[in-house]
Amino acid sequence: MGFFDKLKAGLFKTKSAIVGKIDELMKKFVKIDEDLFDELEELLISADIGVNTTEEILDELREITRDKRLKDGADIKRELYAILRNMIGEHEPLNLSTKPSVILVIGVNGVGKTTSIGKISAELKSQGKKVVVAAADTFRAAAAEQLTVWCERAGVDIVKQGAGADPASVVFDAISSAKSKSADVLIIDTAGRLHNKKNLMDELAKIDRVISRELPDAAKETLLVLDATTGQNAVMQAKEFKEASKITGLVLTKLDGTAKGGIVLSIRKELGIPVKFIGVGEQIDDMKPFDAEDFAGALFE
Repeated sequence: MGFFDKLKAGLFKTKSAIVGKIDELMKKFVKIDEDLFDELEELLISADIGVNTTEEILDELREITRDKRLKDGADIKRELYAILRNMIGEHEPLNLSTKPSVILVIGVNGVGKTTSIGKISAELKSQGKKVVVAAADTFRAAAAEQLTVWCERAGVDIVKQGAGADPASVVFDAISSAKSKSADVLIIDTAGRLHNKKNLMDELAKIDRVISRELPDAAKETLLVLDATTGQNAVMQAKEFKEASKITGLVLTKLDGTAKGGIVLSIRKELGIPVKFIGVGEQIDDMKPFDAEDFAGALFE
């Protein structure tokens, strides 16, 4: 099964929650009125598109309905899908323009951060890139061991120290390793916690200083990993992390286990942060760069 087929299968629950219910709704209404819009509002919010984003979608749909004098449910549906497609945005690829380039990975424990790093490493290696991973999450017991397993699966090098080591020290060692091995990409795992925002900010700032000193001209991405099954909680996490770090992209995991794939729209609209990778399974090749056309095709076609 190719990745697009996996994506279609993974988005089946979300498609049923949005497209399937919209189809049912349009069959109920013989005229376009405010009752229809009220039910559309409830439907979109239940698919975790979010209250604010839903209101903006429906305001735009009302305006189009008035301007074009739409009378038919099929026309409403077509215009709604066009609005949703536009909100998905376009794919923004990783900036890997330097050698090495740096990818800093952040996110709370339990969202799939470790597995995402392994899968992204495997994807980059499949593109012919040499990857080094820094196990700078020294706070959580067994984090480095779990990451080592995934790096072995991906066939990439890992740099680590003992539990409780200074994360910035691990990053320094990993940068030295990346330079000596002429690596294309350095991926840095970080501690998955947000209960104390100041500690997180201080730790990330310390890591940033090491990167800036040792790789002053490196292209850098900061990717936030989110669990799609948590819906609007993931949006709240993104808002919190955005205050603590300059996020350049999102990694959305577990899309295959949720009807809440609508958070792609919500996050994009509310935060303006592009989704750069999506995961739809447990295998090492089940995470790929986000493709807006494929996502829209899997969801609406």
